[in-house]
Amino acid sequence: MTKKERGLLMKDIYILGIESSCDETAASVVKNGREVLSNIISSQVPIHEKFGGVVPEIASRNHVEAISNVTKKALRDANISLGEVDAIACTYGPGLVGALLVGVSYAKALSYASKLPLVGTNHIEGHIAANYITNKELKPPFLCVIISGGHTHLVHIKDYKSFEILGKTRDDAIGEAFDKVARVIDLGYPGGPKIDKLAKEGEANIKLPETYFENLDFSFSGIKTAVINLHHKNPDINKADLAASFEKAVTDVLINNSLKAAKNLNIKKIALAGGVSANTYIRDRFLELQEKEGFKIYYPEPIFCTDNAAMIASAGYYNFINGITSNLELNAVPNLKIGEK
Repeated sequence: MTKKERGLLMKDIYILGIESSCDETAASVVKNGREVLSNIISSQVPIHEKFGGVVPEIASRNHVEAISNVTKKALRDANISLGEVDAIACTYGPGLVGALLVGVSYAKALSYASKLPLVGTNHIEGHIAANYITNKELKPPFLCVIISGGHTHLVHIKDYKSFEILGKTRDDAIGEAFDKVARVIDLGYPGGPKIDKLAKEGEANIKLPETYFENLDFSFSGIKTAVINLHHKNPDINKADLAASFEKAVTDVLINNSLKAAKNLNIKKIALAGGVSANTYIRDRFLELQEKEGFKIYYPEPIFCTDNAAMIASAGYYNFINGITSNLELNAVPNLKIGEK
């Protein structure tokens, strides 16, 4: 650690986070990576709901309209001026390229005008960091199960800036599978919360295929396709039972791979992250591991599971104190991988 980095750790660090990777325009001020002073989210879900999913061009336009007001409100709610902020962290990938460019361009303009450091931040690493906000005692190393609309990753968090991907999806992300199943059984968008709610009314009494590999990769296309075929063959099938059975099948796969990884690494801490980590059935199944297997399970509050800027400010904080900043040539990287610079 350099003298400058040691000096940073001796004072409070305030990070302004900006998030615009998909359909949420968000800004937040976070102190020392864990204390949220403000967290403003302008959601576009009602706009995209009628289309059955996110329309990228519409998302970009709405980010442009919302981002300035959202950022100003985040600073006001935190009772802090831009001049008192130490750095500006923004999501630069992965995500929708047009949506990302809005947040990156706005953050670059703020950085240039205020002469504040710019910290390009990985959206997936933000989801991991959401756990530091809710669980202030959590420190690496731990295992993180990242489950969202675009990603399904099993990651060994060795340190705040050291990640090893142990397994990932070979086809659909788990959230994508939830959305597609929900669309087929006429639940609408977003699918995750609607399936979670309906499944509580049913029983997991329908056998669905579960795919396992020799390594820790995931595959959810077979489960999704089986649900779709069952519904097409029998439109009168009990949708609550189908939702409950789908939820059980995907969770079985998550639990199996997570347990295997944790035991191989001799790790007793497992964190959930991403929008699908708000699913109550998945949380309950993982919490059972605390009783049966002696693991400690962590997950963010629901507001920090879905896309938000507090998680970006938190992840940006760990970039900043480790001397990782960006210049004004920072660009959006829609397919950015975890751990990439």
